[in-house]
Amino acid sequence: MAVKVVVNGYGNIGKRVADAVAKQDDMKLVGVSKTRPNFEAFIAAQKGYPLYVAEEAGINAFREAGLDVAGTTADMLHEADVVVDATPEGTGAKNLENLYKKAGIKAIFEGGEKHAAIGVSFNAYCNYERAIGKDYVRVVSCNTTGLCRTLYAVDKLAGIKKARVVLVRRAADPVQVKKGPINAIIPNPPTVPSHHGPDVNTVMPQWDITTMAVLVPTTLMHQHNVMIEVERPVTKEELLTEFYGLRRIMLVRASDGLGSTAEIIELARDMGRPRYDLWEIAIWEESVNVVGNEVFYMQGIHQEADIVLENVDCIRAVAGLEKDPWKSIRKTDEAVGVTGSLRPPQCLADKPEALREIHYKAWGVEK
Repeated sequence: MAVKVVVNGYGNIGKRVADAVAKQDDMKLVGVSKTRPNFEAFIAAQKGYPLYVAEEAGINAFREAGLDVAGTTADMLHEADVVVDATPEGTGAKNLENLYKKAGIKAIFEGGEKHAAIGVSFNAYCNYERAIGKDYVRVVSCNTTGLCRTLYAVDKLAGIKKARVVLVRRAADPVQVKKGPINAIIPNPPTVPSHHGPDVNTVMPQWDITTMAVLVPTTLMHQHNVMIEVERPVTKEELLTEFYGLRRIMLVRASDGLGSTAEIIELARDMGRPRYDLWEIAIWEESVNVVGNEVFYMQGIHQEADIVLENVDCIRAVAGLEKDPWKSIRKTDEAVGVTGSLRPPQCLADKPEALREIHYKAWGVEK
């Protein structure tokens, strides 16, 4: 029987999560909630998503715009088993107290909420089991998700002694026309560490990680420069093989014309991705290197897209639909259309048997 899901906040993240939920055969999207009748509300109606309004006072505005309204957000909660809260930062914690606890509904929150307010922070690769059956879980931010995925791979292979990361952050999302630096690079914050390392530790407290960040005038993606001291010897080829074996990581080559975030977004467009979403974390193959006991690589994060997969897996975990993280991950990836790397790393190009083994183990593809 499918778990009934609603999305409170049908904006930049909420609309992506709603579409992903609608593609799952073990979930049913039974409603989305908006505060105002903008273009997103019309698109939701065209897709057949039942539309709810945050407050009863706003119903007339939607109806005057020609939109059918099924009720208020409070009404919507009574129709579902799980709510995904994609409201603006800080609103989710208020909704937890004022709406979700009263409705007796399981709730998933985004990375803008504080870990302390929710209690459990989630990444599918790292700690899926921790969210199983929980009432309230926070899916960590886009940057934290990206770090968790690739650090997981390195830790599994060689163990993380300490990680140091410099994040180059986009200033705003493409639609946020009133936000962000125009002609500046802004330390974000001008202190060390930035909040990203401590946020990773809400998922994996055992990792020694320190981060620093800057904002730059771009809207497309974030970029991370990762430096890790590992506990066990590892080769560049082993790292590339490990990254390639995880479908939520996409190895790209600058030599293929993918030397920038703009070109990676163009790749997503050419792949026919909805909203040019890159759900995978893009690692530049040329950047992967090992010097002594230190690992280096650079990665790109599509901030609007990577957490969508985690939300779907988190629904499955809190609802108790699947206890095996890798079964959930595979199911989500296949339903949404995650492809992984554009092509194998050069070190595997002439090793068909190794490739078949990776595909079989990681993706369930027949040998």
